[in-house]
Amino acid sequence: MLTAVPDSYAPATQRWWRDAVIYQVYVRSFLDSTGDGIGDLAGVRTGLPYLKKLGVDGIWLSPFYPSPQHDHGYDVADYCDVDPVYGDLAEFDGLVADAHRLGLKVLLDIVPNHCSSEHPWFRAALAEEPGGPARARFHFADGRGPDGALPPNNWRAMFGGPAWSRVTEPDGTPGQWYLHMFTPEQPDLNWRNPAVGGHFDQVLRFWLDRGVDGFRIDVAAGLFKHPELPDSPDPEADERTRDSVNPLAWNQPEVHQVWREWRALCEEYTARDGRDRLLVGEVSVRTPAEQAAYVRPDELHQAFFFHLLTARWDVDVFRTAISGALTDIAETGSTVTWVLNNHDQVRTVTRYATEPSGGPSGLGPARARAAALLMLALPGAAYVYQGEELGLPEVLDLPDEVLTDPIFHRTGSRQHIRDGCRVPLPWSGHASPFGFTSAAEGVRPWLPQPEWFADHATDRALADTRSFWHLYREGLHLRRSLPQLGEGTLRWLPSPPQVLAFSRGDGLVCAVNFGTDPVPAPVPGLPLLASGDCPAGTLPGSTAAWWMTGE
Repeated sequence: MLTAVPDSYAPATQRWWRDAVIYQVYVRSFLDSTGDGIGDLAGVRTGLPYLKKLGVDGIWLSPFYPSPQHDHGYDVADYCDVDPVYGDLAEFDGLVADAHRLGLKVLLDIVPNHCSSEHPWFRAALAEEPGGPARARFHFADGRGPDGALPPNNWRAMFGGPAWSRVTEPDGTPGQWYLHMFTPEQPDLNWRNPAVGGHFDQVLRFWLDRGVDGFRIDVAAGLFKHPELPDSPDPEADERTRDSVNPLAWNQPEVHQVWREWRALCEEYTARDGRDRLLVGEVSVRTPAEQAAYVRPDELHQAFFFHLLTARWDVDVFRTAISGALTDIAETGSTVTWVLNNHDQVRTVTRYATEPSGGPSGLGPARARAAALLMLALPGAAYVYQGEELGLPEVLDLPDEVLTDPIFHRTGSRQHIRDGCRVPLPWSGHASPFGFTSAAEGVRPWLPQPEWFADHATDRALADTRSFWHLYREGLHLRRSLPQLGEGTLRWLPSPPQVLAFSRGDGLVCAVNFGTDPVPAPVPGLPLLASGDCPAGTLPGSTAAWWMTGE
């Protein structure tokens, strides 16, 4: 007996984003064209044919705006320009033109929750007396206790420490405090002030007029804070989890009106030329049902489904996560946006190398391959973080002195730091810089590459037909050539206890063996694609495969 899960209510259309596979480019670590050891937009242009050959539908660029780089671009000093370390607007325009000639979409990372402490708005706020209009663009408040020496409330920042910093007033006296849910260099904007929304309307139009196809929205469940800024019953929740879980600082109901306005703006541009513009949100909420509120027909087109990313390697956990997404999110008319990794997460090869008991496992690569095939077989869209197609593990032994993550510098702890997944990509050769940069002697990549990166270099991956790269390439090719894949229905199939099996359309079956022992294949026939050897009639442990049943 086959069990159906709800499909999207909207009919299949030409809306490219509904089943697109987007490649996340962390610009700083993709490819360096200038020899300074830092990736740049010209490097991305050089790499576009590689991405086209891989088979993705578009790219999402990490922030490249002018920034003091306290959080590598997520502290934006100017939303309508390019930081010189990455290039200039002419180089950006050339990148968009080249991508479009290759049939690739271009998404930008927009950061509306906070800006840089060096943004002109914040500089003006510091120079202004309390109560002025410049301070009203942020969350400035008087302190508590004698002489206002205590923060306005007990909130903690996600990256460690108090969420408030005290300023020195223009007359040199200790003054008000300002809110920063990440670092002091990233003051939170006050979206209850109409000037903030008006500014971002101009920002979106600036980039849409330059031809971009949409935006990935950072901290999309943020923007609004509780209007009274009260104490939290669990003030350390964000700091402890490194996630946006403080209900007084995140997921406030007013945020949905912003997304309605941004959606209307995108539809305005679509109406001009028929090209869909996409809004995809980084929405960190507790349940698929809460996420569904962000992708209603008049809000964001899509939101990253992080519950699959955070699912431990367990057949029941994966089944529950997938079912929840297809039930709650698809009912809104959106499609699920699947992700297994991004620039903030431990790479899948390393993440899956840990058993549920906490002990180590040598199965990380096999499980990462299986998870990739599973994701590409699911209905909806998918995002692939750069280097995942090379099977790159996390770099866990970076010396303290090279770490750049503000989490490490604010807490002194290596827990949750993100440098290890941001090490520059290896392209060729047997020693660093592995083709990442043509830097002169003495100039190295901005984060050091380990010697074992040679085993994952792109030139080797392309030459080895059993590599991660060819797994992704073939999976993406089949996803586009088989009508059963992409947008559509999913039906669970009966399977052994450690196997997750489902059918897509007519005759295509995907199965994943979460166990370590081989099991009989769920259907007879030849696997179209597998993450390891699949002897006839067998599905090995920690393996995924696709079959055509001939129905």
